[in-house]
Amino acid sequence: MIDLIGVPESAGQARAFVREALGRAHPVLDEVVLLVSELVTNSVTHSDSRGGGPVTLAISECDGAVHVEVVDAGSEREPQVRGDLYEEGGRGLFLVDAISDRWGMYRDGGGRVVWFAVRFRGAGASEAGAEG
Repeated sequence: MIDLIGVPESAGQARAFVREALGRAHPVLDEVVLLVSELVTNSVTHSDSRGGGPVTLAISECDGAVHVEVVDAGSEREPQVRGDLYEEGGRGLFLVDAISDRWGMYRDGGGRVVWFAVRFRGAGASEAGAEG
């Protein structure tokens, strides 16, 4: 788990954290890095965490899947999958929906949690469960 702040630079910190947690040889590293980058970017751009508020990233590995949660302060609007591939932005959740095996969103006392899981096969995967 890593605590970030709601600024654009946090997306890069989140990508580096995932690379370290999973290791370069992990079979779904690229997919998880991309999706984490999209969710953290959404948090620092669209949630009430933007401008320096709290954003937390948790990653774990269990039963052949990498599970990720991004927690932010939420906002009045719910995250939505936007499918217009020709728009300038707004494809983050479209990618999460297309690449992950499962994903969702819920609210808790600390704000909003957007989560996803990506399944994998193959040996050599690290045990990220100790990280989060």
